[in-house]
Amino acid sequence: MAALALALTGGLSPGAAAEPLDVPWVATLKSELATLDAQHRARLGVYVRDLDTGASASYRAEQRWYLASMVKVPVAITVLRDIERGVYSLETAVTLRASDIVDGAGTTVLAPVGTPLTVRSLLEQMIIHSDNTATDMLIGLVGLPAVNALVRSLVPEGLQPITTLAEIRRLVYGQLVPDVERLTGRDLLLLRHARSDVERLQLLHQLVDAPESRRRPGSLDAAYDTYYASGVNSGRLDAYAELLALLVDGKALSPRYTEFLIGLMQRTVTGPNRLRAGLPPQVRLAHKTGTQRRRVCDAALLRWPEDGRQRRALVVACTRDEPSLERADSVLMQVGLAVCRSGLLTQGVVDASACPAPYALPVPMPSTGPVRGPRAGPAHR
Repeated sequence: MAALALALTGGLSPGAAAEPLDVPWVATLKSELATLDAQHRARLGVYVRDLDTGASASYRAEQRWYLASMVKVPVAITVLRDIERGVYSLETAVTLRASDIVDGAGTTVLAPVGTPLTVRSLLEQMIIHSDNTATDMLIGLVGLPAVNALVRSLVPEGLQPITTLAEIRRLVYGQLVPDVERLTGRDLLLLRHARSDVERLQLLHQLVDAPESRRRPGSLDAAYDTYYASGVNSGRLDAYAELLALLVDGKALSPRYTEFLIGLMQRTVTGPNRLRAGLPPQVRLAHKTGTQRRRVCDAALLRWPEDGRQRRALVVACTRDEPSLERADSVLMQVGLAVCRSGLLTQGVVDASACPAPYALPVPMPSTGPVRGPRAGPAHR
């Protein structure tokens, strides 16, 4: 454990990051990202930092991006800081409340209300499976003000307020109907599994008992756009990378819990076709994904062997405005490939043979009607 902690925290301080013009991989990567961005409907933002030299590359990283479930990392840091202070332990039981239930990935939502679940299991579900119900249980444990205070203390600028996952649903649906506080966790599950936007809106009207005269005009896409414009759960990609750098550098948690959280991120099962798919097999990935309607992200610590030592870099990448999850995933895979082709991971060798072969993105199908299936709903992972 001590050896891993030292490996994680070695090297240049994260605050020393820069974007020097004389680092070849920086110019190569930015050129590849500009080409990728121009070729596809998805708008792209990327920030890459070599943690050992401080060199960085930024492509629209200074803009505000919706982070989706990547906000679960600061939630985990807040919980683990309380554990460090002895407020509770990983084995402390937290009781599932009806108000904690949120749609999304993971198995916590399947447990009966009143079930006791350990903090350890909730952290595992939240990070590895991006479980929204587990997340809201942990936010309820530490308190939302504590999560936002933690973010401000680590990264004073660039990251916007975080809210609960259930509140996100109500902020979106509140653009379309009044009385969204009537929506229970079970209602959110029903809405998630509606087969189309049309059916989801019909069900929403029924659940809040909204007569036609009180329904607000607009589509789900427009409701999400208004929600995204509010800035909640959003931030600059370079600011989010700074939070991850502080974690890796041992400045967010003690070595024991730094290793614990990064270990969970190494076990993440979401987003297998994103950054991971574009990287060579010798690169180890510890990451957290984020997914919501027309918003897809992946943020990762990369570690790879080079000249008998472990090298480290951070990659934070997001897309917006691509309705196809498959195509958005593929764009992020191409970001991983571009990082490899830049020479950062291959001792300066551009387009090295160790990098995966280029991959043709799927051709978008013409729209023939409303978006159908669970992906049309407010997934957040």
